Amino acid sequence: MTRPRVLFLCTHNSARSQMAEGFLRALAGERFDVASAGTEATRVHPLAIRAMEEVGIDLSGHTSKTIDVFFSQPWDYVITVCDSANERCPMFPGGTTRIHWSFGDPSQATGTDADRLETFRRIRDEILTRLRQWLAGERRSSSDA
Repeated sequence: MTRPRVLFLCTHNSARSQMAEGFLRALAGERFDVASAGTEATRVHPLAIRAMEEVGIDLSGHTSKTIDVFFSQPWDYVITVCDSANERCPMFPGGTTRIHWSFGDPSQATGTDADRLETFRRIRDEILTRLRQWLAGERRSSSDA
């Protein structure tokens, strides 16, 4: 049986989409093929790596990728995790379901290093909550089929 394919998108593929990918792999990686990308790739933010390490997920080997790498591939779900990516997300071929979750950009946080890390933690926790809700709904719809 083919596993559903999920692509998370944000602007730079540096924090939000990377965290969402890491969480889905950790929570249900056996049920989904998962990847993440950005409309413009930069690098995985060090504070995103640190915030995820705190919950036992290692993003240190992840790289930032552009959407171009994945556009021609079939996706069951494309989930945008920021408003900019939602606005710039192209239409994917096939029966792709698009979902939008709006999270603030933790890389825009100001203040001390501790303040900035706290912002990354807050966004991380918001992503985890939303992902758990989505997974619960996905399980229900899969069992109804």
